[in-house]
Amino acid sequence: MTRKHLKSLREYLDALAELGDLREVAEPVDTELEIGAVIRRAVERNDPAPLFTAVTGHAPGFRVLGNPGALSSLPGARWARAALSLGLPVDSHPLEIVEELAGAQQLTPIAPVIVEDAPCQQNVLLGEDATLDAFPVPLIHDGDGGRYVNTWGAIVVRTPDGTWTNWSIARIMKVDGRTMAGMINPPQDLGKIFKLWQERGEPMPYALVQGCEPAVPFVCGMGLPSGVDEAGYLGAFFGEALETVRCKTVDLEVPASAEIVIEGHVSLDETVPEGPMGEFLGYVSGQPRQRNVFRISAITHRDDPVLPVVSAGKPVEEDHTGVGLTYSAVALTNLRESGLPVTAAWMVPESAVNLLAITVPRDWRERSAGAFTTTRMLTRALARVGLRAKVGFWLSRVLVLDDDIDPTDLRDLLWGFATRCHPGRGELRLEDERVTPLHIFYSQEEILSGSGPKTAYDCLLPWEPEKRPRSTAFKDNFTEPVRRRALELWP
Repeated sequence: MTRKHLKSLREYLDALAELGDLREVAEPVDTELEIGAVIRRAVERNDPAPLFTAVTGHAPGFRVLGNPGALSSLPGARWARAALSLGLPVDSHPLEIVEELAGAQQLTPIAPVIVEDAPCQQNVLLGEDATLDAFPVPLIHDGDGGRYVNTWGAIVVRTPDGTWTNWSIARIMKVDGRTMAGMINPPQDLGKIFKLWQERGEPMPYALVQGCEPAVPFVCGMGLPSGVDEAGYLGAFFGEALETVRCKTVDLEVPASAEIVIEGHVSLDETVPEGPMGEFLGYVSGQPRQRNVFRISAITHRDDPVLPVVSAGKPVEEDHTGVGLTYSAVALTNLRESGLPVTAAWMVPESAVNLLAITVPRDWRERSAGAFTTTRMLTRALARVGLRAKVGFWLSRVLVLDDDIDPTDLRDLLWGFATRCHPGRGELRLEDERVTPLHIFYSQEEILSGSGPKTAYDCLLPWEPEKRPRSTAFKDNFTEPVRRRALELWP
């Protein structure tokens, strides 16, 4: 599939505007919940992305973009924002996007190139001038523990030996003008690299990048294997190196076309309360927790910078589109590399990416060379691989279906589950799986231990041809000549 590399957020905004999927909000808007409320309403209605151009209390030119990677307002191309971000046709089917992301994992990485002059450094703030107070950082949800600087940006860190540069995405809260606090979890790559700096006894250099070129946030949340540079993967995906520039106060490079870059070090022992925050499962839950302090040493930005903001919560928003696409690609790669007969893998966005749907071909038994003699055996094998790290971190349930079902179509998915999964025999319980504390249904004991049950559902039709019921669906029930004639009569 042809890919068009949009190399800046501004190119992306122009493309959205041309599609009619961007709406300017010129009336003055407050960062105290007003921006968050508009973004939340827009994402729940699949409205155009709101671009706030007049923010109360902030200098003219400072802008906020809401819902940068959510579902589109275009009825025939709901995944247009993701497709555009990844350089694909706006009407791409989501499973086509997943295949493109999965295929790029087999390509040789192309390392980024370093440029000397970059738009992200048009303005350089150092020392006491490097303060967040000038930027329109919003209070997004009623109940959030603070204003969140990072909801759709890249956290850039590097191992002390310089062999691995990781770009990731996680929430980071503004504490005051010169400090931030964020989640650094040991199982995740950011936590792994932070631990190396702890062992070395030095604060970890970081760069927090806002308003990257549009593909970057998707790949930051992709869950590539540890040790793989996201910048190199993206270079391979587009067939050309990304442009980066050296930071001013830390030994890191960042995307050259970014809107805002915050530089500094993460303290090894200094912590402050962070959270709660409205999260991807759809709830403001939990209590403030002590998190490591991000000290700020420099801020650079473009003229008239744009801050992208995501209102995490009830699906579907960017946590679900970004994770849904990219982790589906990782799951698909894992399943195929395990030799399992799979046609599609889809982390269902509407489930708050709790549910992975896997489809298999009708001849799965022959393709697996008799390794699985029952649908239950196949379901268990698929679920075990589907729940592997890092994909399994998000999931609580796995559905396995025949590939006459389109897992991205909720009508198809619900029909397949409700009519093909036996209420007793169809359910498989998988014990001692890794759980996340953000899931509200796990007990405190399960959260503290990091282990709990997950469920797989065998929704496969009998493999024997004589036992398979005949579908009434248009694409399955009628011969090709009859379908063609029906389309002539009812185009």
